[in-house]
Amino acid sequence: MKSVTQIAQDIVAREGGYVNDPDDPDDPGGATKFGVTLATLQRLKLDQTGDGRVDEMDVRALSREQAVEIFIKHYFEEPLIKKLPGALQPSVFDMYVNAGGNAIVVLQRLLNDMGQRVVVDGVIGPQTIAAAELAQAAAPGYLVDAYGIARRNYYYRVADARPASRKYATTRAGTKGGWILRAEEFVSPRFRLTESEHRKRVAQWA
Repeated sequence: MKSVTQIAQDIVAREGGYVNDPDDPDDPGGATKFGVTLATLQRLKLDQTGDGRVDEMDVRALSREQAVEIFIKHYFEEPLIKKLPGALQPSVFDMYVNAGGNAIVVLQRLLNDMGQRVVVDGVIGPQTIAAAELAQAAAPGYLVDAYGIARRNYYYRVADARPASRKYATTRAGTKGGWILRAEEFVSPRFRLTESEHRKRVAQWA
């Protein structure tokens, strides 16, 4: 199993380098590097340049190693993803970076569907941890796949409701977009959609 550092390094590699497209209304993140947004640096008060303010230049100055540290501390340890069953941690961690508390909401709803009683509040606490452990024990070969599938369905639903987001779920050529590919990295091959199944799922968007 990969270490949390390796998982964070994979996330940083997946997110890519510096991006800031103020003319793209579909990208509310603004200045971003390695998946870390300006808003995140401002929230954490991380003045990378030491000039007394946190702005775009601090995003530019962010190193790959610093991004890994931010993700481990603020997206893995603080939200208590580290307390979930080990096999489940990579996918939840990756989605938390990508979608914040929605990653936990998806998990909590899945746990309820599996017969556990969990409050759906987007926060990991003793109840969610215990329910995840019970679900993992009951279905050790399926919980991770079930979460990955639920995550994939979440992205499709977001794109159903918000046409501007559809470019993240499907390409112009009609193949799987980044969101779907990212979710399916954590799903066993037998549960991944074929391209024809994906095209059928998004046909209504045409």
